[in-house]
Amino acid sequence: MTMKVVPNSEMVNQKGLKLEPGPWITLGQDRINAFADVTEDHQFIHIDEEKAAQTPFGGTIAHGFLTLSMLVKMCEGVGIMPEKVLMGINYGFDKVRFLTPVRAGKRVRAHVEIVDVQPKDGNRFLIKQAISVEIEGEDNPALVAEWLSMVVAG
Repeated sequence: MTMKVVPNSEMVNQKGLKLEPGPWITLGQDRINAFADVTEDHQFIHIDEEKAAQTPFGGTIAHGFLTLSMLVKMCEGVGIMPEKVLMGINYGFDKVRFLTPVRAGKRVRAHVEIVDVQPKDGNRFLIKQAISVEIEGEDNPALVAEWLSMVVAG
């Protein structure tokens, strides 16, 4: 996977571009426990394997926000950027929905489509990406989001 470099004049023409999926990432129990510690979210459904086994999920699940935070890694090398890019800045989200819990140990990956590219001035572009996080072996995505990035070219 490589980031697609696009001439500045062609950035707005990238709307609708579907990119290849990002790399698989495993959301294992150690990562879930570490996230629980960092965020101080120790709800049993995430960290207590014995109690979580008694729920309809049948085991522990990753925090939705853990899955969301892993978008940076899942989308590494996936996307578009103008020529001579200086930096990209996380601009936020227009939409985030957590659709399916991710069981501990499952692999996830991001599917990306460029929804919109808005030039802001001669060297900045606001890029909106539609993200769907696939859970290996499952029909429904873990989450869907509209992620905004501001990219600055030189």
